[in-house]
Amino acid sequence: MKAAVAVALLTAFAWFLLRAESQAAVALLLGVGVVAGVLAPRLRMGGGSERLAHGLAFAALLVLAALLREDDFSLLLIARILIVIVACLGLNVQFGYAGVVNFAGASFFGVGGYTAAVLSRSTGMPHLLVLVAGGAAAGLIGTLLLLPVLRTRGHYAALVTIAFALLLRTFLEVNDTLGGPQGLKLPELRVGPLRFNEPVGLGAFEGSFYLRYVALALLVLVLAFAVVQRLERSFAGIALDAVRLDETAAASFGLDVAWWKIAAFTLGNFVTGVAGALSAFMIGFIAPNNYNFAESLIFVSILLLGGIGNPWGLSLATAIVVLLPEKLQVIQEYRFLLFAAMVILILLFRPAGLLPRPMRRLGQVR
Repeated sequence: MKAAVAVALLTAFAWFLLRAESQAAVALLLGVGVVAGVLAPRLRMGGGSERLAHGLAFAALLVLAALLREDDFSLLLIARILIVIVACLGLNVQFGYAGVVNFAGASFFGVGGYTAAVLSRSTGMPHLLVLVAGGAAAGLIGTLLLLPVLRTRGHYAALVTIAFALLLRTFLEVNDTLGGPQGLKLPELRVGPLRFNEPVGLGAFEGSFYLRYVALALLVLVLAFAVVQRLERSFAGIALDAVRLDETAAASFGLDVAWWKIAAFTLGNFVTGVAGALSAFMIGFIAPNNYNFAESLIFVSILLLGGIGNPWGLSLATAIVVLLPEKLQVIQEYRFLLFAAMVILILLFRPAGLLPRPMRRLGQVR
């Protein structure tokens, strides 16, 4: 019962925030959100089975999308949040589970987007397969980094991924086949008879075409969430934790440290690439500037804010990071100063993130 009330309140809060136009209303709602965030742990609004929480969160998103069915901008923001959550779930496998540093998240996001653009423009491949191909391309290109990443640690591994991000952007800008700095335009996303850029109409129910993107993004998120959680609770999750915590001890117990890092890096890039392909279809246009190093830092900040290793935490952090800059546009570039201050405060007072990863229970391992 408490979980249902909490989800209903969060849904109402999200609706009011997305619909708020005046800055006074936005400021008031943000204040209410901060107070609720402080009081929630003390009120113990959580609890109940995790399966129930999943069902309630899914239903809340459907209700929110239905309520905002004619609001293009709000639906675009919701779809954007869902897609970024998927991308960060891929990074979560790398950072949170295996301890593999990757500061090129936006680059692999872009690989998925460019793969979708090239395949959809030059082949007749079904677009659902194009999404999978975007993930496969990101995972395959990520193998180019495996040797230097595996041979370095800590700051040096981070520098390798940063160098890759800069090199990829330069390659995209000078490559005329991929549109150069002007980028590429994507055709309309189609799944069977469904054309995603046409308004939704079902009897008396009418809505924005973004409803289809929200539905597809939600489906992809459910699949990615299930895979990531299943991975964390399996024997593979135990092995990845061992590799992250102490590589020497893991190797002494017979674990192939290099193999597990490769598996985590490839799977994480695949998930991020699928998200990038879906994002490219939704926006309809891609360019090198969409995948700069600043975007990679935003992905990493989402992991830090939410709590590394906790999918629920990064979901909450994604909503904050995506919504705040959009709702505070009236203060122009100063909104990034406010956002930076918020990041610093959270890291000072909650260094483990908004929702730290809970301690593993033996009963969860399958």
